[in-house]
Amino acid sequence: MTDLPSLVPRARALKVLRTALSFSRAVALVGPRQCGKTTLARELVPPESPNYFDLEDEADQARLENAAFALGSLSGLVVIDEVQRRPDLFPMLRVLIDRPNNQTQFLILGSASPDLLRQSSETLAGRIATIELTGFSLDETGSASLRPLWLRGGFPRSYLADSEEESLFWRKNFSRDFVERDLGLLGLEVAPTAVGRLWKMLSHYHGQNLNSAELSRSLGITAPTAKRYVDILTGAFMLRQLHPWFENIKKRQVKSPKIYFRDSGILHYQLGIANEAELLTHPKLGASWEGFVIEQALQYFEPEDQYFWSTQSDAELDLLMFIQGKRIGMECKFTDKPRVSASMRSAMDLLSLEYLYIAYTGEKRYMIDEKIEVVPVSAFSAG
Repeated sequence: MTDLPSLVPRARALKVLRTALSFSRAVALVGPRQCGKTTLARELVPPESPNYFDLEDEADQARLENAAFALGSLSGLVVIDEVQRRPDLFPMLRVLIDRPNNQTQFLILGSASPDLLRQSSETLAGRIATIELTGFSLDETGSASLRPLWLRGGFPRSYLADSEEESLFWRKNFSRDFVERDLGLLGLEVAPTAVGRLWKMLSHYHGQNLNSAELSRSLGITAPTAKRYVDILTGAFMLRQLHPWFENIKKRQVKSPKIYFRDSGILHYQLGIANEAELLTHPKLGASWEGFVIEQALQYFEPEDQYFWSTQSDAELDLLMFIQGKRIGMECKFTDKPRVSASMRSAMDLLSLEYLYIAYTGEKRYMIDEKIEVVPVSAFSAG
């Protein structure tokens, strides 16, 4: 396996953050726990600064007992980490931002709960820019890291671990803490054992259409409750629900979303995959590859919108991206010899695609048909 660096610079994410701060008085940096939000914020404001508040720190909680005074006396960039623990701060932030001759900016970090996004969007409407941060992407780690990034996932401490055992141990503990502690803060007040079963079951849905009725029967809950649980996991950036695109054609089209674990390393832990040899012989190999490729493509292309498309008969498309008004398709194939299928041709025709990529495991990039290009996944990298 490729030797991994001890540090991965996040120059692109830092540039996006600086750009947002250049035109907005408040910026929300959201994403799953342990994805690197705090590290990025500390590039701008050191933790020992009086302008840095970590709401998991008791001393900082005490500093904010009189929040209006503590925040109102500051100037420059103020960082508030884990802000979802104090939703009552949002109305106060609006008042501070709207002060005449205001000299203060706010960078608020949160684990992307739906409540956090709702509070900030409603209370700070027109005053806040929101940036999503995920774990490392191939664009950050470089093309040589493709296999370890796929196996370990992008959470920094998992990806940069000294061994496969250490990486797996970190993901085990992260998953336990997420189930036992974090989901309660996100509004999922269910026994950890039940949530653990739910998460394990969802790993077997990875790459498949969500069947809330089937999921609810297996867990002994109602279908709306099962859907709410999935929505909460999606709001925590642990799952991606890729919704179907509906085209005006005379074919029955699939209507339920596809479910993907956003981090391939967490997926592999849930599936009991400990190393590359086990991954390459696992029944979910193709689905794991598909989810990994989709995440890398979305990070790289940054489309305005994304969907999948499928009919009840013979046509489907793994990923449909809308980029500057153009429809770009992508198929994800775990093979070194991809071919153009009848399904791909149907998608090109029925969806009026401008271009179709076939992302595969090989290293060469070449045209295989008119407007259809075979690309290595390593192409979704700056290095």
